[in-house]
Amino acid sequence: MSIDATQPTHEVHNQSTPLENHNLYLGDQALREAVQAQSPASEESLVDYGALCGLPEFIELGFQANAHKPVLHTHDRFGHRLDLIEFHPSYHALMEQACQAGLHSDPWTDGSHADRAAKYYLHAQVEAAHGCPVTMTFASVPTLKLNPVLAEQFLPKVLAKAYDPRNVHYSEKSALTIGMGMTEKQGGSDVRANTTQATLIGEVEGATAYSLVGHKWFLSAPMCDAFLVLAQTDKGISCFLVPRWHPEGHKNPLEIQRLKDKMGNLANASSEVEFRGALGWLVGDVGRGVPAVIQMVAMTRFDCMIGSSAGQRQAVVQAAHHASQREAFGKRLIDQPIMRNVLADLQLEVEGSLAMTFRMAQALDRGSEQDQLLLRLGTAVGKYWICKRTAQHAYEAMECIGGNGVMENCIMPRLYREAPINAIWEGSGNIQALDVRRAMQRSPEVVDAWMAELLTTANLDPRQDAVVDNLKHELSAADESSARRLAELLGLSLQGSLLLRGPNPAIAEAFLAGRCQSPSHHFGALPAGLNLDLLINRANPHVYE
Repeated sequence: MSIDATQPTHEVHNQSTPLENHNLYLGDQALREAVQAQSPASEESLVDYGALCGLPEFIELGFQANAHKPVLHTHDRFGHRLDLIEFHPSYHALMEQACQAGLHSDPWTDGSHADRAAKYYLHAQVEAAHGCPVTMTFASVPTLKLNPVLAEQFLPKVLAKAYDPRNVHYSEKSALTIGMGMTEKQGGSDVRANTTQATLIGEVEGATAYSLVGHKWFLSAPMCDAFLVLAQTDKGISCFLVPRWHPEGHKNPLEIQRLKDKMGNLANASSEVEFRGALGWLVGDVGRGVPAVIQMVAMTRFDCMIGSSAGQRQAVVQAAHHASQREAFGKRLIDQPIMRNVLADLQLEVEGSLAMTFRMAQALDRGSEQDQLLLRLGTAVGKYWICKRTAQHAYEAMECIGGNGVMENCIMPRLYREAPINAIWEGSGNIQALDVRRAMQRSPEVVDAWMAELLTTANLDPRQDAVVDNLKHELSAADESSARRLAELLGLSLQGSLLLRGPNPAIAEAFLAGRCQSPSHHFGALPAGLNLDLLINRANPHVYE
């Protein structure tokens, strides 16, 4: 008896389609409102960029870059030292697009921080890991300007809207990327415990040069053309620019020991290195390395806020897209009351994150004394609050999709693995919370600036006023052990105030009810009586396109 193996077993139906060929900008009402308020002239270019980020071939670059991790080649086949990292072409394609779009340079040339933040927010939803060298190159500019000689030589190529991945001398390239190496095995975030030694050489190419001997436990993006590095001198920790190639034309003895085997951020290379007499130019004053590099750190924290907000947005649009097509128990998921609460709550988180991020962008663009004081706390608070909440947000969105959401051919596992990266790198939660306290102790006026920001919405809603009162109490009684609570209240109070000032009273109402009056430990427990339709529509990538 023969068996007919061609008989169909079932029909594939009630499955959602891939989320592609949609415009990430037009479909994001919260982003559009932020841009229209701060940078309306950039809308046309953002519409184009939103369309690009929704193309299936562009989305595929993110999958391919993560499926093919970078490979380190320490030596060639003849035994010559290479320290070369091989990337999949998809990684280079993403980097090229990011650099051509000016994501590493625009605010320092002819653009605004708000415009760049919006574009970066769209771009990061496609793939986050390659954003590491983009961010560091962007953030290096204020620090490089501390050495006018280096700034004159390097900044034109750092700011160029081009990408040159070749492993050649910096003088032969038209575009450069900048990385950073701060932490060592024994110290981690305590960079004053660094043991790498810098010995004065003299003047090289018009700038004071040192010879560096030691190691870095994390050297981020080791394929970059030069790195901002902290090392000890006879006058304390100092900052140096260490090029991959020596000014005389040979390879600078910066040797990569291995690439980090990370749980996330797979498309990007992170490394352990040793300096064996590597040349480095002094940046800033000798013994003042931390103040020199803190300008870079402030900007990388800002990008962590953008990147984590982008991760939240991509997670919720994936969940809402799935829920709008999938049926269960006779209804689409998006029509199920409990799922509606979850989706609305996930979008509510995006609303608060985006509001805070764009307030910091506005402060960067304005540059007033009040804004500078707000930034001193805001980038640390924003990195703490937004980045820390993103991991749980990614998980909850993954759960909305169910079994398909944990499959590697879905973007959700990548978003989930990526979520803790921003929370840990550039200073983990404790470091951010302690930095907030340190800033308040050294510059008490930052507290006045923060409270002045909150005063704009005083007496508008008793729930917001209660959060501010709690904050005032914490400010008067805080000790180091409660630093996280203080950071949380700072973040919560600013988000509530910003949403109260925003164009959507229903969103402010949902935030104050669900985050201040009746907070829950998990997403999806918003109290009854809120306008969930508005939030769900703003989560759905197709409603506003």
